[in-house]
Amino acid sequence: MKAGSIRMGVDIGGTFTDVVLENEGTLHSIKVLTTYAAPENAIIDGMHQVCAKAGVTSDQIAQIIHGTTLATNALIERRGAKTALITTEGFRDVIEMRTESRFEQYDLNLNLPDPLLPRHMRFTVPGRVNAKGEILMPLARADVETVVDRIAEAGFESVAVGLIHSYLNPTHEQLVRDVLIEKLPHVSVSISSEVSPQMREYERFNTVVANAYIKPLMASYLGRLEERLRGEGVGCRIFLMHSGGGIISLQNAADFPVRLVESGPAGGAVFAAHIAARYGLDKVLSFDMGGTTAKICLIKHQTPKTSRVFEVARTYRFKKGSGMPISIPVIDMVEIGAGGGSLAHVDGMQQIRVGPESAGSEPGPACYGRGGERPGVTDADLVLGKLDPESFAGGSITLHPDSSETALRAHVGTKLDMGPVEAAFGVAEVVDENMANAARVHAVENGEDLSEYTMIAFGGAAPLHAGRLCEKLGVDRLLVPPGAGVGSAIGFLRAPFSFEANRSVYMKLSDFDAPTIKRLLSDLKDEATGFVRTCDAVSPILSEFKVYMRYSGQGWEIPIDLTEAQAMDPDSATFEARFEEEYTKLFGRPVAGMDIEITVWSVNATTPPEEAPRITTTDGHLSAVPMGTRHLFDAASNAFLDASLIDRASMASGQRALGPAAVTEAETTIIVPASRDAIQQPDGCIDIVRKG
Repeated sequence: MKAGSIRMGVDIGGTFTDVVLENEGTLHSIKVLTTYAAPENAIIDGMHQVCAKAGVTSDQIAQIIHGTTLATNALIERRGAKTALITTEGFRDVIEMRTESRFEQYDLNLNLPDPLLPRHMRFTVPGRVNAKGEILMPLARADVETVVDRIAEAGFESVAVGLIHSYLNPTHEQLVRDVLIEKLPHVSVSISSEVSPQMREYERFNTVVANAYIKPLMASYLGRLEERLRGEGVGCRIFLMHSGGGIISLQNAADFPVRLVESGPAGGAVFAAHIAARYGLDKVLSFDMGGTTAKICLIKHQTPKTSRVFEVARTYRFKKGSGMPISIPVIDMVEIGAGGGSLAHVDGMQQIRVGPESAGSEPGPACYGRGGERPGVTDADLVLGKLDPESFAGGSITLHPDSSETALRAHVGTKLDMGPVEAAFGVAEVVDENMANAARVHAVENGEDLSEYTMIAFGGAAPLHAGRLCEKLGVDRLLVPPGAGVGSAIGFLRAPFSFEANRSVYMKLSDFDAPTIKRLLSDLKDEATGFVRTCDAVSPILSEFKVYMRYSGQGWEIPIDLTEAQAMDPDSATFEARFEEEYTKLFGRPVAGMDIEITVWSVNATTPPEEAPRITTTDGHLSAVPMGTRHLFDAASNAFLDASLIDRASMASGQRALGPAAVTEAETTIIVPASRDAIQQPDGCIDIVRKG
């Protein structure tokens, strides 16, 4: 993009749609309530409002980057197209049998989630490819046509094709696709060898089914959005944020909508990584809390941790293994049902529970005055003095404290013999402890000590809770960047164009074949680069190489990064040394005398990340001037304290606000606990540190 071009980032969340406009380096933002029936309506509304704030017109926008939860919500709520699966004979029930692992080993009444497609929507064809990619049994076109005729009679809108070992040899899947396109040109088709060419048939079949299930829905939405924007005079290209932290074209997003499943949270992680680079921080805990969920991500050396499999729609309180696995490149984060709209109740054990059910924006928490009667986290925050009822969401929504107190008393207080303040304290502590526990588990799983980390908080609700979270986790420093309330949308504007291509080709180091490896990685590099070139025809493209390795006999692999030189001139000893180095970091020591094997090969093509100028920080020797005081409940003190009320926009660089304090802005409020002070840094970040 040319310097000075006007760019817009749009993030559709479960409660709010955030719109950010960047013009000559200046950011303007707005939050509007998400319109579930037609999400594009909120985007158009937000675009008009933010353009008015910036003093520009919509036809001046040169680029739009969009992230959305629509794909995720469609999978969770089972609102996709009428979809069929065509698979190999004998593998019809793979997506129902799963891997036969039990995520609750001792629960005798364990209920596994239902597959996305019931059995009568799954069809089989003969033909067989073996684990080496060799055709054992040919697939006849007549056999495929018979199945396609049955699909036509049943009136399916979309078809997923997942055949055994097609990641090694896609010939049979391509034949099925060709017949479908020829006989049913109006039906959407997804094949696993394109969507997720990786080993493990359960994850691969589930991923291609999910892609097919949401493909018509997302294609329809993206088409409507493009049409509406064109009608508003917007003639620029529209891009989508994908789950791996990069940007893809509108057409690629329509073809592979499953890659959008974590697009919003990915933007937040990119935003946090950009802030980490500006401050030279190598260990960062990204904390993103919106209206429906909270997301926690570890960022090391200014790069978010990534994974190639994650779960959506977990049915057992977000327990790992209870959801729907999706095998695509994704930023690795833990996500729990804890947001401003998360609803509180008292369970049968007389314990306060919060989430995962959310009030969303329709009707919203009780304090919204839109018909919600159950208390949400926002109701608790309001009663505890964290929010100003007159200036919530920039004054666009007036909150009703009396409704919050009524809801808290009815659904929590009367059951536990508590007043509304005590009930609100209980709700806030439960949600904060839920998030703290999620962060602890995520850190332990990755062998990290959070006391060495700096937290970066963003999202509309995160600055309200991040200070307390730092107290619980023993984190000494917290950064709340400018625009924190719309952090994911800003992250979209900082993300590179990128696409990751991967393929499963099994190889032991004892059978190391350097020419085959070089050819495979070169092909993946060309494939990934081709996708990026559909978005950006001029920027240089960097290639990042990764292989997934394990000891023979182990069930899962670990990712190993390679330099381009190591990838293009492969050497067995180098691969072994890199594996043992990473294995030792995770598990303490390597295992002597065992062969090592490679299962998945990956190349990520990306444009260079946006330059992040380094910040020279200040210790904050000047005192910030408060606008007044507010009674603010301090959880560590278990009491209301007189807190300074400070307008963030009026804080100058180097000013310090002593906790307890509430630093207010249009999209959110930063709560500074009594144990911390807040310093305004030169770039506008609020740096919250433990009292000296």
